[in-house]
Amino acid sequence: MTPAPGFWRGRRVLVTGHTGFKGSWLARMLALLGARVTGIALDPAEGDSGFAIMRADAVLAADLRADIRDAPRLAALVHGAAPEVVIHMAAQALVGRGYRDPLGTFATNAQGTANLLDALRGLPGLRAVLVVTSDKVYRNDGAGRAFAEDDRLGGEDPYSASKAAAEIAVASFRASFPDLAPVATARAGNVVGGGDFSDMRIIPDLVRAQVAGEPLVLRRPDATRPFQHVLDVLRGYLLQAELLATDPASTPRALNLGPRDGEIAVRALLRLWGDATGEPVAWTHAADPVIEEAKRLALDSSLAGSALGWHPRLDTPAAIAATAAWYAAWRRGEDMAAVTDAAIAAHLAPETA
Repeated sequence: MTPAPGFWRGRRVLVTGHTGFKGSWLARMLALLGARVTGIALDPAEGDSGFAIMRADAVLAADLRADIRDAPRLAALVHGAAPEVVIHMAAQALVGRGYRDPLGTFATNAQGTANLLDALRGLPGLRAVLVVTSDKVYRNDGAGRAFAEDDRLGGEDPYSASKAAAEIAVASFRASFPDLAPVATARAGNVVGGGDFSDMRIIPDLVRAQVAGEPLVLRRPDATRPFQHVLDVLRGYLLQAELLATDPASTPRALNLGPRDGEIAVRALLRLWGDATGEPVAWTHAADPVIEEAKRLALDSSLAGSALGWHPRLDTPAAIAATAAWYAAWRRGEDMAAVTDAAIAAHLAPETA
C-alpha cells in the first residue's frame, strides 16, 4: 500500500530533523506527493551530507533552524508553521554518542519530544502527530524473540533509554491533554539507504573505508539487526500518519516497522554489498568493542500489516543493492536529487501482481 496523493497534496506538513538522513529523503518524498513541507532542525553535520547532496532544501516551503531543547524558540516556529500533520524525527540518533553525551541525549530525545508536544497543544488545524522513536525502545532480555508493540519498554544504554523515555512522554501527553491532536509512535531501526554519512553506522563506515581504500573495522560482525531500506520505512511513516489523521480511533498507538525477511548478521550484510557491487568487502575485527550493544534485535511488524496494509517492498538483498547503487551514483558525480526522486517515484508507484 502507498500513501494517498489526494491526502498529502497541498497538506501543511512539519518535519523535525529534516536535515538528517531520513529527513532528507522524507522531504523529497513529501514534495513528490504535493505536500507543503516545513522543516525544523539543526544544521546538517559537517562534511558530506545527504541533505546537501540531495538538495532537499530546494523542495521545502520553509527551512528553519532550531534546537528542540530550546522550548520557546521551538514553540514559536511550530506555531508559525501552522501544520496539519507533524512527523517528529529530530533526535540524537547515535548509540555511541549517547555514551559520550548521555545528558545531551536525554535532553534531546526525551525533553525535546516533550517540548514539541507541549508546543502542539491547542494548535488549530492540527490533525495528527507521529513521533519516530526506535526499535531499541524495548527491554532486551537477550531471549532472542521478536518484539511486539505491547512488550515492556526499557533500554540499557543512554540512547535506547532516552527513546523509551520519549515513548513514555508521548503516552503521558496523550492521556493528560485532550487539547493535543491524535499522537502515535513509530518504531524502526537500522535503516539503510543512500545519503547516510553518520559516524559508527555500518553502511557509512563501509563507504568511507572504500573511498579511502582501507579495510572496514567491525565491532561485532556476528550481531544481527533488522536492516531495511529507508523508502520502506518512510512509506510506513506516511501511511501511519495518514490513518492517524483520518481515522484516529483505529490507529494503533505504536507500530513496529521491520524488514520483510527478518534480521541478518553484519557479516552477511557485507556479503550482500559485495554481491551488489561485484567487489568483496575487506574488513578487520576491532580488538575491543567500545560500546555495549544487544547481540540480537528483531521486530514483529504484523500489526503494521493489518492496520496499514504496509509491508516492505524491498527484501534485505534488494535494500542493500539499492543503497550500494545510490552511493555508486554519488561517487560517479551524478545528479543525486534526480537519482533520489527517481527512486522515490518508483517506490511509490502501484505494485503490480
